[in-house]
Amino acid sequence: MATPDQKSPNVLLQNLCCRILGKSEADAAQQFQYAVRVIGSNFAPTVERDEFLVAEKIKKELVRQRREADAALFSELYRKLSSQLTYYVAIPLHLGILKNKWSILYLLLSLSEDPRKQSNKVSSYATLFAQALPRDAHSTPYYYARPQSLPLNYQDRSAQSAQSSGSMGSSGISSISLYALNGPTPTPQSLLPGQSYQAPGVGDCLRQQLGSRLAWTLTASQPSLQSTTSKGFSNAVSRGVPRSRREGDTSGSVEITEANLVRDVLYVFQGIDGKNIKMCNSENCYKVEGKVSLSKSLRDTTSRLAELGWLHNKIRKYTDQRSLDRAFGLVGQSFCAALHQELKEYYRLLSVLHSQLQLEDDQGVNLGLESSLTLRRLLVWTYDPKIRLKTLAALVDHCQGRKGGELASAVHAYTKTGDPYMRSLVQHILGLVSHPVLNFLYRWIYDGELEDTYHEFFVASDPTVKTDRLWHDKYTLRKSMIPSFITMEQSKKVLLIGKSINFLHQVCHDQTPSTKMITVAKSAESSKDAADLFTDLENAFQEKIDAAYFETSKYLLDVLNKKYNLLEHMQAMRRYLLLGQGDFIRHLMDLLKPELARPATTLYQHNLTGILETAVRATNAQFDNPEILKRLDVRLLEVSPGDTGWDVFSLDYHVDGPIATVFTRECMSHYLRVFNFLWRAKRMEYILTDIWKGHMCNAKLLKSIPELSGVLHQCHVLASEMVHFIHQMQYYITFEVLECSWDELWNKVQQAQDLDHIIAAHEVFLDTIIARCLLDSDSRVLLNQLRAVFDQIIELQNAQDAMYRAALEELQLRLQFEERKKQRELEGKWGVTASEDEEESRRMKEFQDSIPKMCSQLRILTHFYQVISVICLGVYPDHQQCWHKCK
Repeated sequence: MATPDQKSPNVLLQNLCCRILGKSEADAAQQFQYAVRVIGSNFAPTVERDEFLVAEKIKKELVRQRREADAALFSELYRKLSSQLTYYVAIPLHLGILKNKWSILYLLLSLSEDPRKQSNKVSSYATLFAQALPRDAHSTPYYYARPQSLPLNYQDRSAQSAQSSGSMGSSGISSISLYALNGPTPTPQSLLPGQSYQAPGVGDCLRQQLGSRLAWTLTASQPSLQSTTSKGFSNAVSRGVPRSRREGDTSGSVEITEANLVRDVLYVFQGIDGKNIKMCNSENCYKVEGKVSLSKSLRDTTSRLAELGWLHNKIRKYTDQRSLDRAFGLVGQSFCAALHQELKEYYRLLSVLHSQLQLEDDQGVNLGLESSLTLRRLLVWTYDPKIRLKTLAALVDHCQGRKGGELASAVHAYTKTGDPYMRSLVQHILGLVSHPVLNFLYRWIYDGELEDTYHEFFVASDPTVKTDRLWHDKYTLRKSMIPSFITMEQSKKVLLIGKSINFLHQVCHDQTPSTKMITVAKSAESSKDAADLFTDLENAFQEKIDAAYFETSKYLLDVLNKKYNLLEHMQAMRRYLLLGQGDFIRHLMDLLKPELARPATTLYQHNLTGILETAVRATNAQFDNPEILKRLDVRLLEVSPGDTGWDVFSLDYHVDGPIATVFTRECMSHYLRVFNFLWRAKRMEYILTDIWKGHMCNAKLLKSIPELSGVLHQCHVLASEMVHFIHQMQYYITFEVLECSWDELWNKVQQAQDLDHIIAAHEVFLDTIIARCLLDSDSRVLLNQLRAVFDQIIELQNAQDAMYRAALEELQLRLQFEERKKQRELEGKWGVTASEDEEESRRMKEFQDSIPKMCSQLRILTHFYQVISVICLGVYPDHQQCWHKCK
């Protein structure tokens, strides 16, 4: 076949119709005309244009048909299509680089569906096409054909007698004009004098020929009236402008019979002005004209009956306006369809009532027979229809400006009534209205598909959100669209189920549903879903939601724990970022001490990374999962003037893929803050250990310098106070903060039923340790005081190091002097000369003079430390219980 640029679109479309139907061009002419009309319309499928979802549907269908090889072939072809490779599709069209990939995939999926299987979609265009073609190419859900209009003015008796000569049968109303679900409801037309009444079987044949499932069902009239014809209603009735009958002189007071009033009332029932009863726009009601002479009782009765016409007009106006509004959505169109259905039943009643009109002979001459239909009888026969129309009118008022789940909630509110008749009517309407909602819901919880073009479902999707934020931001609840018959807890579970399925597909790259999920999905395809929803909300519907929720969540957690080692990553955070691996942290600090003592600007990350790997290989950390060790890294913080390596060093843990959903960027920033605090506290402990080691090592050496004993004692006392403070603080952080919080987190994770529970427990864990480690905004002042204590510890280390350097230098000089003195005495000389002795005395005097300065510095440090400790306990009385041990 030639390429598309060599033939017009009409020729290509005709060839496609012939190939699909297997007919010649002449036989497929009607279908071709219908296809041209559909393509030329502005209809669009109510599905989200998501190429990924359509491709997944095709693969699922191939797998379901046990065609795994074809599914693999399709995946390969789709991969080539996605990379914009030129390929040939096995249809008589040559395609280069495709631009409308979604459209092609959607066409292939639609062609693969079995036309004999009824679709679950409310507006399935492929199904409508398949249903319409075999009957009549001109009968579509969007176009309706009215029966040919005939003159119905019963005043023109000569014309009527000419038309009715030789005709037989009883009177009745003809079939209502065919209308569609999305089209306006036509006004019923009466049978004309001269039109023969169709028996029920003939009427069924007529409806099959018209090709509409919504055709008017003719009702058989009473046997006593089947031998004559009746007068019909006005023909060619316009929707916007009601027509009145024309008869006789309209000037002056006119007396009319009850039969004429009945005939006018039947017109009013259809929203059409009669000869003597017309719509009063100023009062918004039907009224009998003032020139008509009627008794008060008849006028009141007529007004009561005319209320049906007003109610009919109210409902009809709403359906006509909303049926043509595509933005009204599927739920709204279902509501309009329910109203259409009720109006159709109402028109059936009108056809029965019309058959009871006064009989006339073939020539139009009144035979004087009494009418079998009176105003009183109309009151009785229209009592129930009036209640129904009032209920529908109230629903129409209450549903103004609503759509989707909000509209379903508005209808559901009217089921809470004590009137069983009214409740059954509203429940029937609610069953139709809720069908699209249930269709959305089941597609979402079993397939994870969200086809909500008009934003009617209570689950909203944001297509701009990237995959890494799919769980947190892409899907949300649209609370205004949650139907009142679905609780908030159920709606949250529904959101979580579909979100879990999409998370498995798009983030975990897992396309295999569990066996139990397949069983649950098949059980939900029952036609009794709507009935279960409204008759047993607490059991049947709840069981379906719970079953899907538990199976989906359990499968997702299994994938995260077994395939992506979520729990192992969580334990790695505890060991490395929260300093739980003690041997590793201590050895790493020993190796890093020379490097981190340097200025921060002289550090290089690759050097620190090498030290980190050395610490891992030398400790028990080497036995961890290589996947975990691969993610452990070194990170240097932003450098400020005067910073050393201790101020900018930090461990880092890289997360990606599904585990990044739990360990988000915000969580990792919290871990970084806690690590820096714990690392600094651990450094204080490390410094105080060095101070204690220095004091123990130098205490005996410096006994030969008795003037230092007071300074050393004072330094030892201050260091002991600081060690006690840091040890109690470390005990508080390690056991009362980290271990208790970690134990709570681990228990919650083990009992979690879904991923949201794990995320929530993890966030509570981080918030708890942030608050208890004084890193939150409420503890900022206390944290500053604690950092001041850390600074005093560093000052004490510097002061002690300076003191020890000076003391050891003095000790070394004194020992050298004594050694020289002894050496000279052995040689028989004087031990020292006068100048040397004077020089030694002067030097010792200088050292002794520096000792008070050392004491003053230590006293200042002690005083400042004690003041800060008191401030720490006084600023936040709530923390005294946590900090009383530190003193």
